[in-house]
Amino acid sequence: MERAELQGWIDAYERVWRAAGTDGISELFAQGATYLVSPWAEPVVGLDVLKTFWESERDGPDEGFTMRSEIVAVDGSVGVARVEVDYDRGRRWRDLWIVTLDADGRCTAFEEWPFAPHQPDGHA
Repeated sequence: MERAELQGWIDAYERVWRAAGTDGISELFAQGATYLVSPWAEPVVGLDVLKTFWESERDGPDEGFTMRSEIVAVDGSVGVARVEVDYDRGRRWRDLWIVTLDADGRCTAFEEWPFAPHQPDGHA
């Protein structure tokens, strides 16, 4: 994968997230894809389960937010991006996304490391 391919996938992810329904998910994810909402979570596996999960996690296509991303690294079929999302309702997230793409440009493994301002910083 090249950096431009990963950026294109991220742009498509945002477009599909903003769209009504879940039809676009199959353009983003391979049939047996795994999706982790944190490195410690149980993965969501497969398109049908992912579609149900996706709908439960968002407010719908009218949900207002701004999303910015920066590609951190690409190595073979795996890319890492820093993603920041600011929702109109005041929620903020800064994430690291680890994305593995197949030869068709569909994600086979997605892992998110989400951080929000209210989370502890980990210092003792």
